[in-house]
Amino acid sequence: MIEKEYIENILNRIPEIETEMSQPGVASDQKKMRKLVQEHSRLKKLEITAQDYIDVLDGIDANKELLAEKGMEAELIEMAEMELEELEERFPEIEKALKFELLPPDEGSDRNAIVEIRAGTGGDEAALFVGDLLKMYQHYVEGLGFKINVIDSSECEVGGYKDITFSVEGVGAYGLLKYEMGVHRVQRVPLTETQGRIHTSASTVAIFPESEPEDDIHLPPDEIRVDIFCASGPGGQCVNTTYSAIRITHLPTGLVAQSQDERSQLRNKEKAMTVLKSRILAERRRIEEEKMGEDRRSQIGSGDRSERVRTYNFPQNRLTDHRINLTLYSLDRVMEGGLDDLTAALKNHDLEARIDKELAGLA
Repeated sequence: MIEKEYIENILNRIPEIETEMSQPGVASDQKKMRKLVQEHSRLKKLEITAQDYIDVLDGIDANKELLAEKGMEAELIEMAEMELEELEERFPEIEKALKFELLPPDEGSDRNAIVEIRAGTGGDEAALFVGDLLKMYQHYVEGLGFKINVIDSSECEVGGYKDITFSVEGVGAYGLLKYEMGVHRVQRVPLTETQGRIHTSASTVAIFPESEPEDDIHLPPDEIRVDIFCASGPGGQCVNTTYSAIRITHLPTGLVAQSQDERSQLRNKEKAMTVLKSRILAERRRIEEEKMGEDRRSQIGSGDRSERVRTYNFPQNRLTDHRINLTLYSLDRVMEGGLDDLTAALKNHDLEARIDKELAGLA
């Protein structure tokens, strides 16, 4: 049970924020004001849920005290018992809602996403699977009204991609897609297989929240190297007679980003810079999470790209997510973008894990 004192201590921050927002100079600091407004909005929403929780808790206590009194009339006893039963039935739901509201916001969840898919073990079959994953994500996010914008790609001669990087534009894109990070393993009969044998191959997916100006990621000219080259197609042949493709290397970290899907060198540079800043932001978050300890890193959505997260078994039309031991026999629907049920299950599992960690000290 969540103690009232704990809730009150958190809500005491509301008048403090309102005082800060009224201070001279804060209004001109857009970054600080934005953070204060977001925090204030989150706590005011929490205040409503917290009041419902307290009302239910007070009602349970009051009815229990009433029923403990001696000499009560039968009618009053019946009314108190009915009300107590209703309140106790409501309590688990309202307590869970409050726990969700008490969780600190998951930084970056409302941002655009940068997605990178790379062929892993399995040769051409892995490259073909990269193309299949791309189509799956396209169907999924476009069905939500989001927009995909290809930044860089390296096509394979047999089809598919050796790797592809794209952005997904839409509020909450990263929050929806972050659970896709890791190794995706596929089991199926390749098109080139003449004896009908099932092969296993894999592709890796990396997801980053897109960087924004408020992140204050500054890249001095002496810390980056910009390389200009011809865009390449399948097999590495030049497909652009002008040197418009851009590769940018962040020298202090060794992080690299490139873009070649635009004909304009300037536009490719802008895209590559966005990806590079997003990589740097993701690396900063990884370092911070390491400092926070293993508990935070073990949660879904904060793992690394080397973790095997899912297996796609085409002969049996079966998909298995290994993190939550979920198996679905609707792989055909998933590959057409039907990720809603899977994403909801992963999100709920992650929220429950975060609740357990954040509120472990309240038991």
